[in-house]
Amino acid sequence: KPLNCAIYTRKSSDEGLEKEFNSLDAQREACTAYVVSQKHAGWTALSDLYDDGGLSGGTMERPALQRLLQTQVGKVQIVVVYKVDRLTRSLADFAKIVDVLDAHGASLYR
Repeated sequence: KPLNCAIYTRKSSDEGLEKEFNSLDAQREACTAYVVSQKHAGWTALSDLYDDGGLSGGTMERPALQRLLQTQVGKVQIVVVYKVDRLTRSLADFAKIVDVLDAHGASLYR
């Protein structure tokens, strides 16, 4: 059975985001390579981008994160992040995110 993977990226400052290849691109590239390495297990990366550039990880009020958690989590079996701190800087928010993923049968990988 295919497993749909959403790749989430975040950078807290706007610095460098205007570059042709920036931190969000580097995170996505690394995550995509990991998803490709799991192709044998049925993993496939969604083409949708879940990028929050210039936004703090100390809050869950981030557009791409909210879109992922509110509208996509039922369609996604795996959320891939470069590092857990790209997802959140708050242990309480991490627990909330994991609860949402668990409720929809989704997993988090880094």
